[in-house]
Amino acid sequence: MLSKFLMTADTIATGTELLRPGWIEVGHGVVVAVGRGVPPRQAERDLGAVTVVPGFVDTHLHGGAGANFSAAVASETAAAVELHRRHGSTTLIASLVTAGPDELLRQVRGLADDVRAGLIDGIHLEGPWLSAARCGAHQPSLMRDPDPDEIDRVLAAGAGTIRMVTIAPERNGAIPAIRQLVDAGVVVAVGHTEATYEQTRAAISAGATVGTHLFNAMRPIDRREPGPVIALLEESSVTVEIITDGVHVAPAIYRYVAMSAGIDRVSLITDAMAATGMSDGVYHLGPLAVDVVDGVARVAGSDTIAGSTATMDRVFRFAVAHAGLTPDAALLQAVRQSSINAARALGLPSSGLTSGADADLVVLDGDLAVRGVLRRGQWIYGE
Repeated sequence: MLSKFLMTADTIATGTELLRPGWIEVGHGVVVAVGRGVPPRQAERDLGAVTVVPGFVDTHLHGGAGANFSAAVASETAAAVELHRRHGSTTLIASLVTAGPDELLRQVRGLADDVRAGLIDGIHLEGPWLSAARCGAHQPSLMRDPDPDEIDRVLAAGAGTIRMVTIAPERNGAIPAIRQLVDAGVVVAVGHTEATYEQTRAAISAGATVGTHLFNAMRPIDRREPGPVIALLEESSVTVEIITDGVHVAPAIYRYVAMSAGIDRVSLITDAMAATGMSDGVYHLGPLAVDVVDGVARVAGSDTIAGSTATMDRVFRFAVAHAGLTPDAALLQAVRQSSINAARALGLPSSGLTSGADADLVVLDGDLAVRGVLRRGQWIYGE
């Protein structure tokens, strides 16, 4: 593979504009230059009638290809990562569900090794400091109030690899815990919560800047108690996650969120679990058994949704199809929601196709199916 090369395509979506036709020059793993029209020299590769978008940034997923990040074993991490990379996710933050204190430390240490090895780009703790009333696919008996000493132990185990922690603001000690985590350089998200509007506002004031899978595992909106959804949507400093897999939220809810939050504050996520890329059957999410029927994951013996079986290209296509905008506007919005916004929210390197950024991109055909993936300037799929 050439260390420096130039590609052309019918459409390049940089994150801020559509270039038709466009060209992009890559050198030593970064974007050297990008432009519209005739390239400055002959291209080494003409990609043709495709759309090139920035690599997808998935900041909330639990596994795939039959593997769980909670196993915290490099071989399982690698299996899940390989699946998601093929579907365009060039940046991945591994999420852990609620676990007991010792098991949580083991998982964090294992995934921290995977971050240092370059398999994943960080860790997200989705628990254990959540609401049992909104437990979703978490084990309620393992949930607990945040304790400053435990937080210190977990942060030490992560050694700088923990990017985000989800907390229910109504738990005892939650507000000081949010401040403690933010002071340590960790992004705090509000989720799995029965919090009131005022409790959520207090969490935001303490430094919370993300809403975990908005609407799901969250007190619903009431005309007299707006709850966390409204508090998160109305605050300009907050980025809200949404799972656009066709299962977790209706198209109208996605449009409402996109309209309310604006183009820069919505982050598409998969919340993918082990069954992603696999057939229907019985799987696990943390300690809980999960039944997957017709591609929908539910906690065994219940109607509770247990993550998703989606990949980022699928949630991207949903967002484009249901944006209620012109095709070009829908594409640009989905590009920001699937890449730019998440990277900014978690303090990750810029993911746009601009000079100096990592050369992470996805090649999509006319149906927005993945035909190629470039990561750090290397073709990892579809060269």
